[in-house]
Amino acid sequence: MSGTTTAAARRRRETGAGANRWVVLVVLCVSLLLVAVDATVLHVAVPAVTEDLTPGAIELLWIVDIYPLVCASLLILFGTLGDRIGRRRVLLLGYALFGVASAVAALADSAEVLIAARALLGVGGAMIMPATLSILRQVFPARRERALAIGVWSAVAAVGAAVGPLLGGFLLEHFWWGSVFLINIPLMLVSLPVGRLLLPESKGERDGPWDVVGALMAAAGLFGVVLGVKQLGGGEDPLSLSTAVPLMLGAGLLVAFVRRQRRRRHPLVDLTMFSRPAFSTSVGCIVLAMLALVGLELIAAQYLQLVLKLSPLETGLRLLPLTVAAMAAGLAGAKLLQRFGPRTMVCSGFCLTAAAVVTLTAMGAEDNAPLLLTGFVMLGFGLEVTLFGAYESMLSEAPPEQAGGAAAIGETSYQLGAGIGIALLGSVMNAAYAPGLASVSGVPPRDAAAAGHSLGEAYEVAARLGGGSGEALRSAARHAFVHGLHVTLLVSAGLLLLGAVMALRLPRAMECGEPAALAEVPGPREAPAAPPVRVGGR
Repeated sequence: MSGTTTAAARRRRETGAGANRWVVLVVLCVSLLLVAVDATVLHVAVPAVTEDLTPGAIELLWIVDIYPLVCASLLILFGTLGDRIGRRRVLLLGYALFGVASAVAALADSAEVLIAARALLGVGGAMIMPATLSILRQVFPARRERALAIGVWSAVAAVGAAVGPLLGGFLLEHFWWGSVFLINIPLMLVSLPVGRLLLPESKGERDGPWDVVGALMAAAGLFGVVLGVKQLGGGEDPLSLSTAVPLMLGAGLLVAFVRRQRRRRHPLVDLTMFSRPAFSTSVGCIVLAMLALVGLELIAAQYLQLVLKLSPLETGLRLLPLTVAAMAAGLAGAKLLQRFGPRTMVCSGFCLTAAAVVTLTAMGAEDNAPLLLTGFVMLGFGLEVTLFGAYESMLSEAPPEQAGGAAAIGETSYQLGAGIGIALLGSVMNAAYAPGLASVSGVPPRDAAAAGHSLGEAYEVAARLGGGSGEALRSAARHAFVHGLHVTLLVSAGLLLLGAVMALRLPRAMECGEPAALAEVPGPREAPAAPPVRVGGR
């Protein structure tokens, strides 16, 4: 009797049944909030960092990009490691590393030290992000509750992305730039003991050794691909060595990684998950949603600041409705998923987002606040509905023992989609913008070519020319940018509609097979699971 009771108690701890799982959700959301904030908080501090540390152009680029680059590269490595040695253990190690790296970054006295600290923050973030989602999968075995938990989790992610620049701006007004990193330390000092006390340990019950070589191949391959994509997004020539070499090497390593996993008896990532339509379709929907929209957000921020002449704070406030709508969609996502099912929810989310994008094509060179408010609210709600349904379906389709690997695949898809979106939509924008400046009256061809690189550079050239030629160039650049924005919006809408078609492969209904209760009675067998309950669809 006592042995069985002890085993049952252990099972409760590992699934979260022995603790208040909603308190566990709060701890996980705080973890995610820190990582999401840190991804954007440095953006507003770049001018202060440049003035203090005087980094070169390449060093400044690495200061900004090294964190997401390292984080995206290591997600699969640490996600699958958590499945092997324990997800809570990896999460707590990530807390500790994140805190130490934050202290180093805050006190950095050179660009090289700051780059190294940001890289360590990326390692810590890669430990934390998949661990939060895989522990959530373990703590909420019932799909209905898990859907609600994922809704809260995704709403917190939306808050973190928006709070980062606002918090950074507030701190820079009162303290030095290092304070944007220093805020992490007290939160990590609280999270470590609280996480150790409240978070359940869980790991996948899998045999065989952890594939160290495969993990390193995946990390190096993703690093190369993400680096190449970022180079493309920065306007580099696709055939340049700095772009083509990392892309080819990264793609080659990823192909070799896939072949290695198929041959191994105990693979690092069970690629058979992709043979399940719901899993592979969900991953594809995440990539398409981010591909269509992340580059668009950057272009929208440029439109607000350079065309409408809004300040950074006013720009942030204009984009705030997008975040609020995303939070509302995350909190309502569980009800929507239960009512309509994954297929209808994700497909409708794509369609709503496409409608928002088409609505925003009415933007012109003059401010139209009601139009922007309507478009951004539709955009935020539609995007979050899409990502919520895709993430929930992907995580629910993966076996529990593969939760860390599945979470890492989802996060990697998010990062890759964002990077490819910046490169693709940035290229579309440039192709539509530059021809409008080719023959401006009174502007020499050399200056016209320089102005065709970006709207900001066009303003610099116009200021240097002065007079009627400068004003003509400024006006032409603004109208060319608005034209390029319209073309980019239409391309983005097409990608979103493609995602809506892809979403038709998702299950019509939400299969809610409730897990068996973990009884504390003697007996060698557990109670059978209840039959699945179909929610949404027919």
